[in-house]
Amino acid sequence: MHELFEELSAGKLELSNRLVMAPMTRSRAVHDGKVTALQAEYYAQRAGAGLIITEGTQPSVRGQGYVWTPGLHSDEQVEAWRAVTDAVHAEGGVIFAQLMHTGRVGHPSLYPDGGLPVGPSPIATGEKMWTPEGMLDHPEPREMTLDDIAEAVADFAAAARNAIAAGFDGVELHGANGYLIQQFLADGSNKRTDAYGGTIENRIRFGVEVAKAVADAIGPDRVGFRVSPGSVANGVSESDTGELYDALVAALAPLGLAYLHIMELGDRESTRRIRAAWPGTLILNPHPTLESFSSTPEDGVEALREGVADAVAFAQLWLANPDLPARIKAGGPYNEGDRATFYGGDHRGYTDYPTLS
Repeated sequence: MHELFEELSAGKLELSNRLVMAPMTRSRAVHDGKVTALQAEYYAQRAGAGLIITEGTQPSVRGQGYVWTPGLHSDEQVEAWRAVTDAVHAEGGVIFAQLMHTGRVGHPSLYPDGGLPVGPSPIATGEKMWTPEGMLDHPEPREMTLDDIAEAVADFAAAARNAIAAGFDGVELHGANGYLIQQFLADGSNKRTDAYGGTIENRIRFGVEVAKAVADAIGPDRVGFRVSPGSVANGVSESDTGELYDALVAALAPLGLAYLHIMELGDRESTRRIRAAWPGTLILNPHPTLESFSSTPEDGVEALREGVADAVAFAQLWLANPDLPARIKAGGPYNEGDRATFYGGDHRGYTDYPTLS
């Protein structure tokens, strides 16, 4: 599997291999959105990745959608993240912060003012969120005003500057999995009649504005953008996926971003179409069929050999195998992830997975 271990240039980054650690929410931050020494250990253990992309990190108070997730909107959060980036860099790793505004995926219990989550339109997800007090329905979000939209764009840019101050090598913008950027993209969740809704050109406007603002703030070659064409996560739906992502990719391409990251959902033809249109580095979380969850190293090699990706991202493989490059070279064996410890808790199922040595 030598293709996985070739070096790669992406923006300002020189990656030692093409194995990317995908972003994975682990819900182990403390209550004020600060990471701890536990996160520093977790990410440093996996610094053998060509690139680490962190768990989704909220760019603002209202951007939080889950309990115990980290932020990058306060000085204390920035200082806490420095211990993580220092630990990863000490091991020779490269690390991006994923900026994730969850939009309507939230709950008043998460916010100090008890207010509603926000979204492009007042349409609830129809789903629930886990809390220590039990499962709660996502409420109908408050429709964002134009001022709210401008504020959210500014929040992304400010969080990106905070990420660089915290020592990150760059940021990834989460435009996938039914969170705020995809909520604007998807016509099932965006029923606006102003400049941010209706036509495809209008629905991609928010995501493109966020990308431009963040690129202006920290430099485009420190910015990645993640998409999941056709995703129905968190209640989103797209009736025009092909045309929608054609337009989004065409609008993002001139910005000179470090990479585009695709969460593939069993539609390799869509991946090929985006690959043909995207002029820069493309990272693929490879799932060529719906039966290919979770991805395997073989899926990654196939994507590289087919030319539909420049690097491949894995999630559960990295979660359960902190020494993943060594295990791939050895042909396994691979630890299995413990689903009971995926979210919340302590070191168990987080920093205690064994290595080959």
